[in-house]
Formats: sequence, C-alpha cells, structure tokens
Amino acid sequence: MIYTDTRDETAKTDFRTAVMNGMNSTTGGLYMPVAFPKLDSSFINKNPAPSFRDIAFRMAQPYVDGEIPDGELMSIIEDAYPFSPKIVPLDSITYVLELFHGPTCAFKDFGARFMARVMSYFNRSENGKLHILVATSGDTGSAVGSAFHNVSGLDVTILYPEGKVSLLQEKQLSTFTGNVRALKVHGTFDDCQKLVKTAFTDDELRKKLRLSSANSINIARLLPQSFYYMYSSLVVRDRCALDNRIEHPAVIAVVPSGNFGNLTSGLIAREMGAPIEGFVAATNTNRTIPDWIATGDYRARTSVETYANAMDVGAPSNYERIAAMYTLEQVRQLFASYWLDNDGIMDAIKSCYSRTGYIIDPHGAIAWKAWDDIRSGSMEKLMGGLKGNIEYPGLTPNVPAWAEKIAERKSVGILLETADPAKFGSTVSKATGREPPVPARLMEVLKLADRAIPMQNDYEQFKSWLLENL
Repeated sequence: MIYTDTRDETAKTDFRTAVMNGMNSTTGGLYMPVAFPKLDSSFINKNPAPSFRDIAFRMAQPYVDGEIPDGELMSIIEDAYPFSPKIVPLDSITYVLELFHGPTCAFKDFGARFMARVMSYFNRSENGKLHILVATSGDTGSAVGSAFHNVSGLDVTILYPEGKVSLLQEKQLSTFTGNVRALKVHGTFDDCQKLVKTAFTDDELRKKLRLSSANSINIARLLPQSFYYMYSSLVVRDRCALDNRIEHPAVIAVVPSGNFGNLTSGLIAREMGAPIEGFVAATNTNRTIPDWIATGDYRARTSVETYANAMDVGAPSNYERIAAMYTLEQVRQLFASYWLDNDGIMDAIKSCYSRTGYIIDPHGAIAWKAWDDIRSGSMEKLMGGLKGNIEYPGLTPNVPAWAEKIAERKSVGILLETADPAKFGSTVSKATGREPPVPARLMEVLKLADRAIPMQNDYEQFKSWLLENL
C-alpha cells in the first residue's frame, strides 16, 4: 500500500515510514492510504458475522501488505486484543457499542495497542530509541502510556492540559514510570497539540531525536479503530432480523467527536464495505466541525472546557483527512451534525438513565441525545424546511442523504460509548443520583503516586526539556 499526505498528493511513502514518522515533517500533512480496498462481499455477508479478531486481521492486511507478514500480523492482533467491543441494545433500534473493556477503560485502547506493537515490530531493525510524543485531552494519553509501557526501544512523553481532565483520567496519566512520563501543560489541549506538532516540524530537534506521534494523527492509531465499526455494523445488521424486523436497515453510526480521528476511522470502515449508511458527528460546545458542515466555513477556534472533556478540541486535526477524502457536499450527504452544551450533557446522561436504565458517560450521552432527537422528529423538521440555528444546541441545519430512511422508520443507530462512565464519576452521579461502579483496574490507579512534570505553554521550554531529558 502506498501512502500520501493531506497537504501534498505527490508525496508517496510506505506504511513503515508513515507509522514511524507520524506525520510528514516537510509539509505538516497527515498520512493517508491512496486507496481503501474493499473486503470481499462473501466475508462481509457471513452469517454469523466474523469475530472481531478475524475482521481486524482481514482489514489490516492490505495496509501492511509486503511490510508485515501475515503470521506477524496475526500475532500483533492477538496480543493487542485480549478483549473485544460489546454491543448492548437499549431498545429495538438503538445499540450501544461499548469500547471501554480494554486496560484503560477507553476506546483509545483499540488504536494504541495495535500501534505500539506495530512500532515495536518496525523498530527491531533500528538503532536507538523511538520517542513518541502525544497530546491528550483525556483518554488518549493513558491508552498510549499503557500500550507502550515497558515496550523495548520505545519511549513516550504525554502532554495533557493541567486541570482540564477528570481526576481519574489525570491519575491514569500522571502515574506512569519507566519509559513513559507525563507533562502537565498550563494551557488547553490545543496548546498541547500545537507543541507536539511544532516539534515534528523542527528540523534541529528531529536531527537529534527520532520522533513519532501516537495521536490520531498517526495512521497506525486510526486504521485499527476502523475494525470495531466493521464489526459492530455487521453484528447489528444481523440482529435486526429479530430485534426490529427492518429489512435492509440503514445503519447510522453516532460518534462522539473531538479531534475527529474516531469518526475518520468510521469513514475508512465504510469505504472498505461496512454496511454503514451515514454518521452523526456529535460534539460539545467546541462545534468547529458542525459549523463547517452547516456553513461551509472551517474556522478553528480556541477550545472551551466542558463536561465531555475528551472532546474539548477547537482545531481538530482530522478535519484535514475528512476534507481530503470528501468534498463538502459529499460530507453533507453523509453526515448529520449535533452539539450540546454542559446543561444538555447533564440532561442527556439523566434521560438515558431514567428511560433505559443504562449509565452512560458524558461523551456517549451526547451521542444518545443526538440519536434520540433525530429519530424523534428533529430530522423530519429539517426535511420539512425548518432552517435551524447553529448558535443553539441540537441538530445543525443539514439534511444528509439518509434522512429519508429516518422518516420511513428504516434506520437503526449505533451509539459509540467511548469511555467507562466511572472515569467521570462526579458528573455521572450528579446527573443520575447514582455512583457508577468503578472497575478494579481503575481503583488500583488511584493508589499510585503522581509523577507529572509541570510545563508552561512555551515551545522553547518544551524543546529544551526534550533535549535535556530524552
């Protein structure tokens, strides 16, 4: 497979280079495969649906062809995934895709663990350490830290915004030892991300350190997240014969979105043949992408703090990938978009629990509310000519191609639940009146000592620290 980048279509490289470099240091662009191969229809239409690991293997094969032998690839997948996603029905047309059953209780485990093992495989033939820099708004850092901890030849530095992640998330970030450490930056996630991106384009720094990324800017984080979209869409498609008896259901993936890597992974799965009709980009007050879809004007902005902090991103990196894959009009045909403020998030957590008994985290709650509004008349109002107002929370004024399937009651929703609600215990308990149960693996983290290193939002200070300490 050949890879290009989002800022220079003439750039051509292989999977190894794309993974180990993270991004194109010359252009600042993000790597993308030049094509998205389709899986065989006989595989996609197997009944029962293939297992998660089988899907992961078949989807990864073409992207690593000629660079990772099948036997090594299968070993990587088996080692990365001793767990699987789970699908939980809330009602006859609503399914929650639980992505928090990995070691750090967040969806980032799916991408980070695959990426760590791929990097370790490629790094066997290199001299010296590969230094991973990663900015996080919540769950990415802990997933990456866990995935790379004590992996030979790899070294990880995590940047997170001080005071802007939940207490449990910070414990997961600040307690690593050995080859993983965290810097708590006095600033926002966007500031952390800018520090990392600047480092990647700093020729002086790159001459002294081998650098790579572990954010969703790295293609090896993005591709494996497509595995669970394929898996869930096949399982839900097959379940519909009994759950709702909808023939040929339009599967809509409702995706809590911040940096938009997760949603981009869903687009990759769809391009490879996943039976997904469309997507809902569900976000918080940081509504850069919903505004772009509604107005055609992409305007990055300073992020603001919300209860759904993993989505507090004002300048989402993966906008570049979405814009490289599709025209704005194609995006509008494929996407609905939706946003909630903090009050709306609290109401969504409460309504999901009171109506279904399901305890959902603040990010998944936005997906729940988006889907519930869409199927309960909001989409039909847009179809009827209601213009809507992007300044107010809710469904933004865009009618995708699949809207008619909503009106005809021929659609089902897959809501991505991206983190265990225990990671946001105070917010969830305030909304529901009930403390979410805390998994044992999270309880253990609370006992560990904090080791995070304070850092100002200053690139020269950051660069000096890297050169002195790595």
